[in-house]
Amino acid sequence: MGRSGMDPIQRLMGLMFKAHPWHGVSIGEQAPDVVTTYIEIVPTDTVKYEVDKDSGFLKVDRPQRFSNFCPVYYGLIPQTYCGEKVAGLFGKRAKRKNMVGDGDPLDICVLTEKTIAHSDILLTAIPIGGFSMADGGEADDKIIAVMKDDAAYGDFKDIGDCPIALIDRLQHYFLTYKMAPGSVQHKVEITSVYGREEAMKVIHASHADYRKKFPELESLWPKHMSV
Repeated sequence: MGRSGMDPIQRLMGLMFKAHPWHGVSIGEQAPDVVTTYIEIVPTDTVKYEVDKDSGFLKVDRPQRFSNFCPVYYGLIPQTYCGEKVAGLFGKRAKRKNMVGDGDPLDICVLTEKTIAHSDILLTAIPIGGFSMADGGEADDKIIAVMKDDAAYGDFKDIGDCPIALIDRLQHYFLTYKMAPGSVQHKVEITSVYGREEAMKVIHASHADYRKKFPELESLWPKHMSV
């Protein structure tokens, strides 16, 4: 929701306090075609960070135990939630019943030629596809996007424009990043890679799940993404 759509109290709060990156930042006025992205991890991070759902601060989730650094800029799409509708789309693609969402914001991987030194920033991204990833039996989709106006990747329109080696590297990271010797981990699997059209459906579904989960935040929802 743009500042012009805010009431005076909302606008004053936005000027005085940092917005919660999940709830207080808009998904974007052109979503799902163009989305706001909050970056939690950059490729040089040796620690996995994630947003604390209550406070909105970026917190340490765990140190990266091995040399599997995240190969892209990774974060979340504000005002999204992986619930019933996201799980339903996953179930149709994977031909599985009784899927549930992982209860987190929708994850997004952003491709750019630029070096961004740190996380805890917002950028504008254009989704081009995604991974159907299940983590412990829960739908945990990963949207793949390019940074808007990026010189190297900005012309990509669909996942098929990405080099296969890059897609393979991303899949390998997500399939292995939770592994640790001697530990018991949820089964992580990627059942399919999908293109832009399906990514649009997933983003729209995740925003619909968000609206159902957080009806008290209706005043902050972008009007054009009405369900």
